[in-house]
Amino acid sequence: MTASTPMLVTFVVYIMAMVLIGFIAYRATKNFSDYILGGRSLGSVVTALSAGASDMSGWLLMGLPGAIFVAGISESWIAIGLIVGAYLNWLFVAGRLRVHTEHNNNALTLPDYFTNRFEDSSRLLRIFSALVILVFFTIYCASGVVAGARLFESTFGISYGTALWIGAAATILYVFVGGFLAVSWTDTVQAAMMLFALLITPVFVILALGNYDAAMATIEQANPANFDMFRNLSFLAIVSLLGWGLGYFGQPHILVRFMAADSVKTIPAARRIGMAWMILCLGGAVAAGFFGIAYFNNNPELAGAVNENGERVFIELTKILFNPWIAGIVLSGILAAVMSTLSCQLLVCSSALTEDFYKAFLRKNASQSELVWVGRFMVLAIALVAIAIAYNPESKVLGLVAYAWAGFGAAFGPVVIFSLLWKRMTRNGALAGMVVGAVTVVVWKEFIGLGLYEIIPGFILCSLCIVVFSLLDKEPSASIQKRFDEADQEYKAV
Repeated sequence: MTASTPMLVTFVVYIMAMVLIGFIAYRATKNFSDYILGGRSLGSVVTALSAGASDMSGWLLMGLPGAIFVAGISESWIAIGLIVGAYLNWLFVAGRLRVHTEHNNNALTLPDYFTNRFEDSSRLLRIFSALVILVFFTIYCASGVVAGARLFESTFGISYGTALWIGAAATILYVFVGGFLAVSWTDTVQAAMMLFALLITPVFVILALGNYDAAMATIEQANPANFDMFRNLSFLAIVSLLGWGLGYFGQPHILVRFMAADSVKTIPAARRIGMAWMILCLGGAVAAGFFGIAYFNNNPELAGAVNENGERVFIELTKILFNPWIAGIVLSGILAAVMSTLSCQLLVCSSALTEDFYKAFLRKNASQSELVWVGRFMVLAIALVAIAIAYNPESKVLGLVAYAWAGFGAAFGPVVIFSLLWKRMTRNGALAGMVVGAVTVVVWKEFIGLGLYEIIPGFILCSLCIVVFSLLDKEPSASIQKRFDEADQEYKAV
């Protein structure tokens, strides 16, 4: 038995368990609402952990520890920004979105919500928002496929091309079969595995170095600048890292978890659970990368892989420090992170294609069974496109995610916030904001830059357009204002 055999067995058992959950969920999926929103039946624990797991992709266990390992504690600004953004999203958006989507014709998707919220008979909001989802989520899905392929490649020494298909196949299968319930239930299991992996690894790194004081002394000896929160960072760079938190307000794969909660009363408990999980996970990821500096400084003969690619620091520490059976469980945490995010992104893309294109424009009277099967085949189609994009082995997980995160945050974030808080907002304001937000991200990223993360100018310009175009427009209809007031009263009554 080779050293990798226990890890292989662990991975296989884990993947089989996820697929089994998919088939159990298949039996609970009776219509299209069940397939893409779980029939709005999620309790506080599943809502919290599935939102967290769908948010924290392979970036959490690869990109973030890698950034800390390479540049020191200064890269933790991004974690601070994410924590603040996630908390504000839970506080101001989660409960309101749960209520408003139900009052707006029981909307199942964000494009569906926008269309009903603003009574958009032209359906331009539906078309454009669905296109934004498809474009940016296909990039996002590709980043998940890359992360999974890197994990299998480095763990088992197989080729990148083979790893690509293995990493994606299991996820595709359980999403294809079980839909939203499968994704949410597996996310809950995966969130627990991610937490275990991120808490246990830094502890074992410190023990391997002797103790906490010895680890800190070694990091300082390697480079005192590792402790500098402002190392090589301009004001714009810090603002850019904190700006990641703005992305939460517009992420469809996170917002859909709020929409699927069984009641708005579930949200406060879910917020507490979700934020505790997130803070522990981000703290563990930062600690793994930070103490990894000390470990590989003391063991330079083992540092070849991480010096070549810093994003492998968590993987390499796990393989070195743990018994192969334990290492298999811990590394399954990375697979969990990858699969949880990829699965919900595939499902959101599928729902956009099925609900917002197929049903809206091609088959208005399609049966529930037909819509479920169209949704399943759309999952397969999007997955194949994402795999094709991910075939470039030079793809960097963090870079791909940054682009997609900014796209959603700038195009949808202000639209979601204003639609829930401002009754005077109009269809033209929403459309103008969405278009300007999305275009700004692309133009800023490709042509302007200036050292500022593109989500910030995109978010600001989107917000300005919403306000200006709404105020220039005539007031929303009486029926729009009536639905808004009813939803707002229900939310405040809780």
